[in-house]
Amino acid sequence: MVPKALTVAGFDPSGGAGILADVRTFNRYGVYGAAVITALTSQDTRSVYAVHPLPAGRVKRDLELLLSDMDFGAVKLGMLATGEIVEAVSHILAGYGVRNLVIDPVIRATSGAVLLNEEGVKVMVEKLLPLATIVTPNVPEAELLAGMEIKSPGDVEEAARRILDLGPEAVLVKGGHLKGEPIDFLRVRRPDGDRAYRFIGERIEGDVHGTGCVLASSIAALLSLGCDLITAVSLAVSDVKEALRKGTIKVGKGRAVIFAAHKGDVPCRRETSPTPL
Repeated sequence: MVPKALTVAGFDPSGGAGILADVRTFNRYGVYGAAVITALTSQDTRSVYAVHPLPAGRVKRDLELLLSDMDFGAVKLGMLATGEIVEAVSHILAGYGVRNLVIDPVIRATSGAVLLNEEGVKVMVEKLLPLATIVTPNVPEAELLAGMEIKSPGDVEEAARRILDLGPEAVLVKGGHLKGEPIDFLRVRRPDGDRAYRFIGERIEGDVHGTGCVLASSIAALLSLGCDLITAVSLAVSDVKEALRKGTIKVGKGRAVIFAAHKGDVPCRRETSPTPL
């Protein structure tokens, strides 16, 4: 049976982010991708100019139809736009007992456009994060979720602890917004004590659109293929790093996007995982 993954996110007509990037990423791993649109955006590779959320009832109906029809190995959430949509999505996901839920808490675009309102953030914290297998905030998103400023790698670790206390099984705080060597910090809940891992990256020259979407959807694709969580994160971080080096293209007058080659067989083996801290 072909593995399947679902993305619930906004529509970026430039294709660099949102559901087009998510489904393209699923397909890259040989995973069939389905999508529920939460909002239409007016944007290109340079900026987001307007956001048009869909009615929450429409999103709820579309999500329920797909979940009743297909067996998804993972579900990835991206831009949800409003509190009403977050409420509807959390209700349906809880009712269907969805497994391998990857949440990319898209709150604000690089250009400054608001992609999730204040009520949406509140509902996400209360109702969605407790359902999550993993949540993947960048530093500004982690600051909002953790309720603290992040200025150092130590702050990143504390923010990860606070976000984990909100209920997800794991949190990956992406450290690229901090100065110095970019370090992503993963914290995973375990019955015998949390596990922590660091992924040390490198600065890539130029600005690339949609990297957060691609990373989260890579994790979802790998989980749907049967990888355990730590291996899925490790492979996804490595794959995105490689794509940033060799798989970006300029499709417009603004930022580059990731357009990487199709992946071959995925080695879902624990030996690919990083050493715990």
